[in-house]
Amino acid sequence: MSSANFLPDLSPPDVQQAAQLIQQAYSSAQAQVDQRRIQQELVEIQRRPEAWGLIVPFLEHPDTNVQFFGAHTAQVKIMRDWDSFPEENAEYLRDLLLKLTSHSTLTGKGKVVCRKLFVAITSLALRIAPGSPSRWPDWIVSAVNSLSSSGMPPEQLLAFLTIVAEEVETADLLGPSKMQMHQSLLDASPMVVQAVITSITRPTLILPELQSALKCFQAWIYTLRANDITPIIPLLITIMTPAPDSGFDESTFSTASDVLQEIMTRSSLAGGAGTGTLTEPLLVWLDAYGDRAGSVDGVSHSLCKLLVALGDHSTMFFASNITSLKPVPGTPYSRAYFVQKFLHLLLRYTGLPGYYGVDEEASEMTLGFWYLFQESLWSVEYEDQAEDQDGIPSLLDVKEKEQWSVVNAVYVQLVEVLRRKVTWPGQRALSYWAKDEVDRFQVYRRDVGDTLINAYYIMRNDMLGYYLEDMQKRFAQPNGSQGWEEIEATLHCIMSIQEAVPLEDNPFLARLFGPDVLGRLPTSGQDRIRRTMLGLIAAYSTWFTTQPKAPTPNSTPSLLMNAISYVVTALPEPALCLPAANALRDLCDANRAALAPHIGAFAELHAGLSGIPDTEKSKVLQSIASVIQALPPEEEIPPIQAIVSPVVEKLAQSLHVSPQLVDETRIVIISQLQTLSGVAKGLTRTQDSLLILDESPEERAEAERLQRARDDYTMVKVREDLFNTIRNVTTFWSVDAGVSDALSDFFRSITSLPSDITLLSLPAAPIFEIICLACQRQLTAVWLSLANMLVIQLDPPMLFSASTLKSAPSPEALGVISTLLPILLEASLGVLGQPGAMEANPDIVQAFFGCMDTIAKHFLVGFYRLPPGALDALMQCAVTSLSLQERYSLVATCTFLETLIRRTASSDDLGDASTILIQGHGRPIIRAILCGFAGVAPRSATQNLIELLSIVASKFPAETRTWMTDILFAVCIASYWAVMRSNMGAGRLCAIKGKPGGEADFRESYHRVCNVVHTSFLY
Repeated sequence: MSSANFLPDLSPPDVQQAAQLIQQAYSSAQAQVDQRRIQQELVEIQRRPEAWGLIVPFLEHPDTNVQFFGAHTAQVKIMRDWDSFPEENAEYLRDLLLKLTSHSTLTGKGKVVCRKLFVAITSLALRIAPGSPSRWPDWIVSAVNSLSSSGMPPEQLLAFLTIVAEEVETADLLGPSKMQMHQSLLDASPMVVQAVITSITRPTLILPELQSALKCFQAWIYTLRANDITPIIPLLITIMTPAPDSGFDESTFSTASDVLQEIMTRSSLAGGAGTGTLTEPLLVWLDAYGDRAGSVDGVSHSLCKLLVALGDHSTMFFASNITSLKPVPGTPYSRAYFVQKFLHLLLRYTGLPGYYGVDEEASEMTLGFWYLFQESLWSVEYEDQAEDQDGIPSLLDVKEKEQWSVVNAVYVQLVEVLRRKVTWPGQRALSYWAKDEVDRFQVYRRDVGDTLINAYYIMRNDMLGYYLEDMQKRFAQPNGSQGWEEIEATLHCIMSIQEAVPLEDNPFLARLFGPDVLGRLPTSGQDRIRRTMLGLIAAYSTWFTTQPKAPTPNSTPSLLMNAISYVVTALPEPALCLPAANALRDLCDANRAALAPHIGAFAELHAGLSGIPDTEKSKVLQSIASVIQALPPEEEIPPIQAIVSPVVEKLAQSLHVSPQLVDETRIVIISQLQTLSGVAKGLTRTQDSLLILDESPEERAEAERLQRARDDYTMVKVREDLFNTIRNVTTFWSVDAGVSDALSDFFRSITSLPSDITLLSLPAAPIFEIICLACQRQLTAVWLSLANMLVIQLDPPMLFSASTLKSAPSPEALGVISTLLPILLEASLGVLGQPGAMEANPDIVQAFFGCMDTIAKHFLVGFYRLPPGALDALMQCAVTSLSLQERYSLVATCTFLETLIRRTASSDDLGDASTILIQGHGRPIIRAILCGFAGVAPRSATQNLIELLSIVASKFPAETRTWMTDILFAVCIASYWAVMRSNMGAGRLCAIKGKPGGEADFRESYHRVCNVVHTSFLY
C-alpha cells in the first residue's frame, strides 16, 4: 500500500517467516512447550522497531490469525512504543489505519480483526488528540465520517463507536488529557444518539444492526446526558413489546432490557431520577405485558432482572406512591395502581414455583428489594401535613394509616411466599439433588432469613402470630400428614428473625416454647426439624431471661426447663449432638441463675455423658459449669471437683500411652484440653468486671467468700493436679501445632485478672514459666502472644483505687519478670537472629515486639536487670527489624522502641540508663529511621517512623542533630533521599489511577518527614 511508505520496509521472506511463526503458534499440532517458546519469539518481534512494517503485509495475508496479529501489532506499538515513533508521521499513521480498517471491513475480514483495528484507532487518538492544538480535532466525528464515506455499514460503525466509549472510559490519562477526551465524547454524543435512533427505528429491523446499536448505546450511557437518554427510552420499550398475536423475541427483548437496566444503574438517570420519563412508562408497560412474570425461561429471567433494577432505582417512588391517587398521564389509573401491580409482579418472582437452585434461578434476585423498600417506607414524607383541628384526624394520619394497611398486606404475602420457598422437599426428592444444589438452597435459606428481618420490622408480632397459627393448623392434621417439612420451614423463619425480636416477654414465643408447639414436636427421628428447633432454642436463649424463675425444683416445669429437656433428649444422637450441645451451652450461659436450683438435674446429666462424643462433651461440661457458677462459692466446690478431676485424670493417663499410638493420643489430649477450656469459660461470670465503676461492700464480701472457697483444701488439690498435668502436657506436646492451639485456648480461659478470678483459675506466674519453657522448645507467635497476656495479668489494673496514678508492680511480679525475661529473650533472639528468620516469620516478629512493648510498659526496670549483653542484643534485633518490608512487624518494633525510650528517659529511678541506652543504640536507630523514610520501609509505616523519630529528637536533641548531620550527608543515604523525591511522581500516578488523595497523602508524609528532620536541627 503506497500510503505506508513511512513505515519500515521489510523483505517478503522476512514477512513470510514471521507469518509462518504465527501460524505455528496457533497450530494445535505444536506441543505446549513449543507454543510458549513461539509466543515469546512473537513478543520479541513486536518489540523491535521494524515491527511497524509488519502491520500492512500481515493484514493483507489470507490467514485470519496473521491478520489478527497484524492488527494487534498496530495496537501494541501505539500503546507501548509510541515514544520512538516519528512525531511527524502521526497523521500519516492515522490515515493509514482508517484506510486499513475500511478495507478490512469491506473485504469481509473477521470481526475480531476489525475490532482490534478499532482499538488501534482509538489508541492512536488517545496519543494525538489531547493537547493544544490537537493533532486530531473532533477525532470521533472525523473517524466516523472517514469510515462511513468509504462504505462501512452502520453495524460496523456502531461497533467502532462502542470500542471508542469503552477504551476512552478505561484509558490511563492525566487530568487535562482525560478531561479533553471526555469532552470529545460529549461533543460526539448527538451523533451517537442519532445513529442509534436511526438503527432501532427502521421499518424493518435488522437484528445484527439492532444489537450493535443497543450495545453501542449501552457503552455510551455513562457519558450521555439525561436529555440524550430520554428520547431513546420509549424506543427501547417499543423494542421489548411483542408484536400482536406473537410472543416475545428473546434476543431483542433481553438486549433492550439490559440497556434499560444500565440506564437505571449507571446513567445520569440512576438513583431515582426520571420518574416521569423512565419509571412511569415502564410501570405502564409492565401492567400491559408483565404477565410473563412467574414463568421460567430466558425472557422471564430478563424481565425479572428488569423488575429488580426498576425496584432498586425507584424504591422511594414506590414507597411514596403506594396509596397515591395521582393519575399517571396517558392512563386512567393512579400511581397506586401501578405501584401495587409492580409489587404483585415482584412477589410472583419471589415466589416462583419450585426450589431455588434446582428448578429456578431468579427468585433470589428479588430479595434485596424488600430491604430497600422497608427502609424507604420509613423515610417517606407526605405533603399537606395539616395539623389536627378540633379532634379531626389530620390528612397525614389518614394517609399513614392507609399506607400501612396496604404495606402490611404486601408483607403478609411476602412472608407467606418466603415460608413456602424455604421448605425442603421430601427425603425421597432430596436424594436426587446434587451436593452443590443442596448447598445453594441452604445459602438461599440464609438470604431469605435476612429479608424476613425486614418484614418483621413492618409486621412485628403479627408475623409471629401468622407462623404460630400456621403450625397449629398443621398439628391439627391427622397423624402422619402434619407436613414436618412445612413446620420446619416455619421454625427456620422464626429462628431467622431472632435478632430483630425485642428482648421482652412475648406471648407468641411463650406459645412456641410451650406444650402447644415444642411439646408436639418429634423427639425421635425427623432429624431436620429437630436440628432446626435446636438452633431456634439456641438463638432465643437470652429470651428465657424475661420469664419468671421457678421458685423450687418441684414447681411446674417452666418454659426454660421445657427447652432444656428437649435439648438434652437430643444429646445422645450423633446427628444432633453438635446443635444440641451448642443450644445447651447458650441456654445455660444466658440463664445461670434460673437454672442453679436445678443443679441436681445437671449432676444427672453429667453422670450420663458416656454416650456423648468427646468433641461435644466440652460444650456440655461448659454448660454445666455455667450453672455451677451461679451457686454460692462454697457450694461450687463438689461439682467442680466432680467434672474436672476425671478430665484431668484422663489427660494425665494419655501421657503414658504407648508411643505407637501418637495420633490417638494427640486426639485425646486436644479433646480433654478443649473440655477443660470449656469448663473454665463456663465458670467465668458473664458480667464484665471492667464495666463495674465502684466496688460495693457486698461485692467485697463476695470476693472474700470466693477467696475462702479457693483456699479450701479440695480446690487447692484440684488446681494443683490440673497445673501439674498441664505442665507435663506442655513439656511433651508443645511442638505439636494442634495441641499448642488447644493449650493456648486453655491458658486464656484458665487465667484471668483478679476481678474475674474463679475457683479454678490458675495464677499467671507459673503459667508464664511454662510458656517461656515452651518458647525454648519451639518459638511461635502463639506462645509470645500468651506471654504478652500474662505480663498484663502479673501487673493488673487497680479498678477501685482512689489514686489516679498507677501503682508500681509488686516485688513478686518483678521477680518473676527478672527471672523469666532472660529465658524468653534468649529463646526469641536465638531464632530471630538467624539469617532471613525475621523476613520469613513476620507473625513471630510482631508478637515478640508486642510482648516486649507490654513488658516495657509494666516492668521497665526488668530490661535493666538483664544479664550483660542481653539488652544490647534486643536493641540490635529491633534496629534490624526497622528495615523489614512487612508493615505489622515494623509497626510493632516502632511502638516498642518508642515506649522503651520515652519511659526510660522519663524515669527517675533508672539513673543514667537512658544516656547509656541512647549512646549505644541511638545512631543505628536514627539511621534505620532515615533509611525507612527514603524508601526502605513501606510507605504505610511512615507515620510510625515519624513518631519514633520525634521521641528520639525530643528526648535527645543534641545527639540527634549530630547523628542526622552525619547520616543525611552519607553517600548511601543521599541516594535513598533522591529516590524518595523521585517517588513523588509515583504518588501522583497512584492518585490518578483511582486512589483519591494518593498524591496528597504522599506529599503530606514527605513534608512531615522534612519538618521533623528540620526541627531536629533547630535544637
